[in-house]
Amino acid sequence: MQWRGRRASSNVEDRRGKGGGLAIGGGIGGIVLVLLVTLLGGGNGGDILNSLTGLGSETSTPYQETAEEKDLSQFVSVVLADTEDVWTGIFKQKGLVYENPTLVLYTDRVQSACGTTGSSVGPFYCPGDHKLYIDLSFYDELRQKFQAPGDFAMAYVVAHEVGHHVQTLLGDINQKAAGGQSANQLSVRTELQADYYAGVWAHHAQDMNVLEQGDLEEALTAASAVGDDTIQKKAQGYAVPESFTHGTAEQRMRWFKKGFDSGTIEGGDTFRANKL
Repeated sequence: MQWRGRRASSNVEDRRGKGGGLAIGGGIGGIVLVLLVTLLGGGNGGDILNSLTGLGSETSTPYQETAEEKDLSQFVSVVLADTEDVWTGIFKQKGLVYENPTLVLYTDRVQSACGTTGSSVGPFYCPGDHKLYIDLSFYDELRQKFQAPGDFAMAYVVAHEVGHHVQTLLGDINQKAAGGQSANQLSVRTELQADYYAGVWAHHAQDMNVLEQGDLEEALTAASAVGDDTIQKKAQGYAVPESFTHGTAEQRMRWFKKGFDSGTIEGGDTFRANKL
């Protein structure tokens, strides 16, 4: 992806080097919200609950970023700026106003309106404060653990979490929740729609002539790598469809590609789709 020398978003909050204790009053509501909205990186409920432990005030220690971290933080800031431009334009066409989210960079643990979360759960979005949270070490996980290298793989991660923000602004998560579906089924449809919205952004990034050869393949590889079946088979040798919360590799790739081919919000209603 061609990103150097381009506009970076000012809506980035750098909390790297800071730790966060669980906020008193966060309670079970915040935990449930994180479990529902959840996370691109294949985090499971156990990881989230294990990370939401301990009380204490936020501490701060000097943080020295590496040259690679500096490069990556600039990259995700540019990607965020691109999502701002794309979604502002799409919302304007619909007679709506797009509210820019904030990207929070952190290390190890972070406190949000959804509670205190450890980096083991992967990147996530919290609708309670309209912020997306990313520990940049996840880029290494994409390359090594998930075998999904490339800068556009990380761009897909950012665009997916922004997709959850779009859902929140459009009311998709709340308005479509009452459908007689299980929590897992609702979660899968929520995640696949965020993948679709990530594809919509990628469509417009292509129109801006910032995509390079192989970028689309990098995003699709990442989408496949974080499919529930892919992750479960790697972890235990088999998949349990009833436990899926994000969708299969094939579903995640297909819905991202649908958004990429369409470039519009229409066509991304995973909640009413007969086939996912």
